[in-house]
Amino acid sequence: MRMRTSNPVLKESAFAAPQGGAVFGSAIEEQERLDRMTIQGTLTKTAILLAVAVVAASFTWQKAMQLAEGIQSGTTLTMWSIGGMIGGFILSLIIMRKPTWAARLALPYAALTGLFLGAVSGMYYMRFSGEEALAGLGGGIVFQAVTLTFAVTLAMLGLYSFRIIKVTDRMRSILFSATAGIMLFYGVAFVLSFFGVQVPLIHSSGMFGIGFSVLVVGLAAFNLLLDFDMIEKGSANGAEKHMEWYGAVGLMVTLVWLYIEILRLLAKLRSND
Repeated sequence: MRMRTSNPVLKESAFAAPQGGAVFGSAIEEQERLDRMTIQGTLTKTAILLAVAVVAASFTWQKAMQLAEGIQSGTTLTMWSIGGMIGGFILSLIIMRKPTWAARLALPYAALTGLFLGAVSGMYYMRFSGEEALAGLGGGIVFQAVTLTFAVTLAMLGLYSFRIIKVTDRMRSILFSATAGIMLFYGVAFVLSFFGVQVPLIHSSGMFGIGFSVLVVGLAAFNLLLDFDMIEKGSANGAEKHMEWYGAVGLMVTLVWLYIEILRLLAKLRSND
C-alpha cells in the first residue's frame, strides 16, 4: 500500500527499506533486525524530543515571566521566539531533505522549537494573566492547551490502533490537499501582516474565527493518523534505524502545530466570553 502523509517531514521515500543482497546466518539477520526502525523506538525518541523541548521552553517561559515583572525586555523575548521558530523550521527542512542527518539534528530541532513554544506560551499566559491568577494553574490557558493536546493525541492513537478510523488513500489525498491549503493560507496571511493587514479568520474571536480554529485543530488531529500510519509502515518495511529519529521529528512537527492551534482556539473562546 502506498504511504503518503501531509506532514512535510515524513516523506514516503525516506521510509523505504535499504537495498541489499541476501543475508546469510542467523547472527547477521539478528543484527539487521536490530538496525531497523521500530514503532516503540520511534515513540521513545519522540518522548525524548518532547522532554528536550520542555526543558528549552522553560527558559523562554522564565523570560516571559520576567517580562511580566518588568525585569526583562519584550524585545529579548521576541528575539528568542523568532530565533527558535526560524531555527527549528530550517532544521526541519534539512531533516526533510537529509533523513540520514535526523539523528544528529533532532535534538537541536527540539531545543529550538522549545524556545519558540515557551515564548509563545508565556505570551498567551500574560495575555490572560488576570484569569490565570484567579483560576490557578489548573484553569490556566497554557495548562489546558497542553492537556488537550495530549488528550487529542492519545485519542487519535487509540482510534488508529483499534482501526476505528482507517487510513485510506482517499483520506490521505483529502488531508494532504486540506493541509496544503491551510499552509498556503497562513503563508499569505503572514505576508499580509507586514503590510498591516490582519486576516479575520486567524485572529478574530467571533463565530467564524472560532469555527476556523476548530476546523484547523481537527485537521491537525487527523494529520496525526497519517503520521502514525507512516511510522507503522516504515517499521513494517524495515526502514533503517535512524528513521526512528526522522519519524519522531515528523510526529513532533504535527504535535507542535496541534498545540499552537489549540492554544489559539482557547484564546478565542476566552476573548469571546
